[in-house]
Amino acid sequence: MKKFIVPLAVMAVVAAACGGNRSIEKASATITAKELRDYTRILGADSMMGRKPFTPGENITVNYLAGELGRIGFSPAFGNSWFQEVPLVEITTKVQGPVVITAAGSKMEMTVPDDVAIESPSMKEFVELVDIPMVFCGFGIVAPEYGWNDFSAVDVKGKCAVVLINDPGLYTGDSALFRGKTMTYYGRWTCKYEEAARQGAAAILIIHETAGAGYDYSIPRKSSISPGLYQEPAPGDPEPCPVTGWISAGAADRLFGALGHDIEKLRREACNRDFKAFETGASISLQLTNSHIRNSSLNVAGILPGSTHPEEAIVITAHWDHFGVGETENGDSIYNGAVDNGTSMAWALEIGEAFASMKKRPERSVILFFPTSEEQGLLGSSWFVANPPIRVENLVACFNNDLLLPLGRMKDFMVTGYGQSELDDMLARAAMKQNRYLLPDPNPETGMYFRSDHFSFAHAGVPALFARGNCDSREFGREWAATREKEYLTGRYHKPADNYYPEMNFDGITEDARAVFDVAFYIVTSDIRPAWKAGSEFANIR
Repeated sequence: MKKFIVPLAVMAVVAAACGGNRSIEKASATITAKELRDYTRILGADSMMGRKPFTPGENITVNYLAGELGRIGFSPAFGNSWFQEVPLVEITTKVQGPVVITAAGSKMEMTVPDDVAIESPSMKEFVELVDIPMVFCGFGIVAPEYGWNDFSAVDVKGKCAVVLINDPGLYTGDSALFRGKTMTYYGRWTCKYEEAARQGAAAILIIHETAGAGYDYSIPRKSSISPGLYQEPAPGDPEPCPVTGWISAGAADRLFGALGHDIEKLRREACNRDFKAFETGASISLQLTNSHIRNSSLNVAGILPGSTHPEEAIVITAHWDHFGVGETENGDSIYNGAVDNGTSMAWALEIGEAFASMKKRPERSVILFFPTSEEQGLLGSSWFVANPPIRVENLVACFNNDLLLPLGRMKDFMVTGYGQSELDDMLARAAMKQNRYLLPDPNPETGMYFRSDHFSFAHAGVPALFARGNCDSREFGREWAATREKEYLTGRYHKPADNYYPEMNFDGITEDARAVFDVAFYIVTSDIRPAWKAGSEFANIR
């Protein structure tokens, strides 16, 4: 019998690879459905008081997270502290009486918040609008790269801009118009507010439409009756519109109907490049008061320093904040946020524990980051990226999650923002090991890529992945999964009903976390830097 002599060097490489694989498998096995359930039950409990910034629930939540980071083996990320102060101002806006709109010679009283949901990011204690003209400004977008300017034909200084939600691509089905069905950042309400302020408008109202917004009118309505958090303004910062808000679809129909216009027809017309904004002939009057509380909320983060390149890091993130104690629904007033975002915090902690369990430290650092005030406009993550514990150019990748539905094992890995970076390709390999496939977000018109904390990192040029099993249940199929998601979004999202329930199934989130751990491990144990793909709007930031 012929004998084969295997060189010792090859044997050593094979042994190291086998040992490495065993080490990865052992670490991955520390991610369990039981621990995910335990974390979610605790983070979604009434004792957390809804995890709202500037409330006792914040102190309870951030101290719990810091304790867990220390317990699993991480060190404070901000010098000797687990906490990063984020200077914010809380503004409580109260509209005095109805909003009065004069249209076609008659006065229409709009009730607050059912007809119009009004907020004010202004530092003024009293804001009054007296019969200021209302201007219909299409989608309220200025996008030079798309050859689009909804304000080119009008001057809105000191006036009220009334705009449509989303961007023109959604309503035409034309993939060559903006990005077709996929919302661009120009379609986000935050961008519309910013543009109206640049144009000098005194107020902006967005006409609500569920498909374009991605949620029903109850969401902006609820936001408007709770105190709002804003970044503490610095000297020289641009002034926001003193009055911002939404007008319900029904109220908009009444208003524009009185003016002889049909909203659906206006929406179709506004999708044309030759559309010109116009003065409606209506005017709006309202009075509001603002009270302000200046304070700092806390970002929470821990770090597992790398063995050879501690100055480079990946970030695994999930926001900790929710809406505290608020408007009562069905006898419940605590907005627990078990899915938004308790399950994702559990996901992040389990991935972090997998890394910390390994005897051999990865070459690069791992940061677990729990931002504040995501629900108020990504404020905590924006502050972190502007003031990072590691230079932002050395943040190699970000893995974020939000709204992880505990529905059991999934065949798909739904990627929100699919095609943005090479992280998709890395995830595809990890998913294949689980006999799963990547699926682009089937509802890109909702703009989810701009609605969670990975966007703050992407906006700074850090490749960011937001992916989760969501659409194709292994046991029950696609239609079942879509029904369960719709039930959550309509019945529990941003509502007191977002509680922990014993029937939650964490097997799918377990697989999600193990797959992301696989991708993250590959990055922190190599010198690879995931790149943005050609055509991504973030490709040239760095």
